[in-house]
Amino acid sequence: MKKKKVKTRNLVLTLIVLALVIAYLAFLQANSMQHSYAITIVERSCIYAVAAVSMNLIIGFTGQFSLGTAGFMCIGAYVTGILTIPVDMRDQIYYLYGMAPWLHDVHLPLGVALIIAFALCAGIAYLIGWPILRLKSDYLAIATLGFSEIVRAVFGWDGLGPITNASYGVSNIPAFTSIFECVAICAVCIVIMGLLIHSSYGRAFKAIRDDDVAAEAMGINLFRTKELSFVISSAFAGVAGGLLAVFMRSAVTSTFTVALTYNILLMVVLGGIGSVSGSIIGAFLVTGSQEWLRFLDKEYYWSDLFKNLAGTAFGGMKVPLLRNGFRMVIFSILLMVVVLFWNHGITGSKEVTWDRFAAFFAGRKRKKTAQEAKK
Repeated sequence: MKKKKVKTRNLVLTLIVLALVIAYLAFLQANSMQHSYAITIVERSCIYAVAAVSMNLIIGFTGQFSLGTAGFMCIGAYVTGILTIPVDMRDQIYYLYGMAPWLHDVHLPLGVALIIAFALCAGIAYLIGWPILRLKSDYLAIATLGFSEIVRAVFGWDGLGPITNASYGVSNIPAFTSIFECVAICAVCIVIMGLLIHSSYGRAFKAIRDDDVAAEAMGINLFRTKELSFVISSAFAGVAGGLLAVFMRSAVTSTFTVALTYNILLMVVLGGIGSVSGSIIGAFLVTGSQEWLRFLDKEYYWSDLFKNLAGTAFGGMKVPLLRNGFRMVIFSILLMVVVLFWNHGITGSKEVTWDRFAAFFAGRKRKKTAQEAKK
């Protein structure tokens, strides 16, 4: 009976939070002109959350240190962009190379383009997984990182200009029709990955992560399981890349550098390796913090901060340190502080659940009662 009450409580709380989120998104959409900046942060955070969960699937849940996320995001971005840009705009975009005739009139809805990007990234991951997944730890990381750079070089090659437009990239990609479209697609992707992690396949992933020798002794095929994890992770990274291309309305190889992979890895580590909810929290924290600290990149005078100093010699002096790039200095310091206090990430390897919240508040209540009893 108690378990039934707990499940009912959890369901009610989940529905309340879901309703509040939908109401907030509806408010932003209804006032999109005034809150365009907030919409930008929410959409970018959701897209990075998909990329972070996909990376966590291979690193945190399977224990394979793969750094090929940016490469698959690049593939997904180009595929989605090429298939969704309006046909009447293609001659203007491909003015230098001319678009390939067999591709020129192919135009697909966003959902279909993302599915194709998913399938293509899965197929490529399956092919390259055969040789590179036989490597371990640092060697696997180097191989997948090299793959990402190869993808960037190939997509920027003049020989593929009629398809990828080479280094000029693809532009004029139709934007999201609303914030709900972006959030809904991201939510579906994360839910699918979450269900997979909590299935028998997910348990096999975790068994390999914890002890691959014991997992093999239990009858788990190590290579096939690693391959499955790598394929799924890469496929959803491709979807994240496609969504990022729609968000930015362009796909250029310079976007998908090693720095992007490290940024997503930061989200995974900060949120908690081996936690889906941790990756989502990490994506929102990192993206939001980088945007909210942007004012530190602007130079200020003391008179801008203190009105009573205006017109004085002191007020005409610039505030020290504040200049372009200082934002990342402060951001890095904040990250160091967080890592010092939460060296396993904000959530650790556990998920954020209502039961954890209840246990936390119950523990604080017992501690407070014990302190009052001592007095």
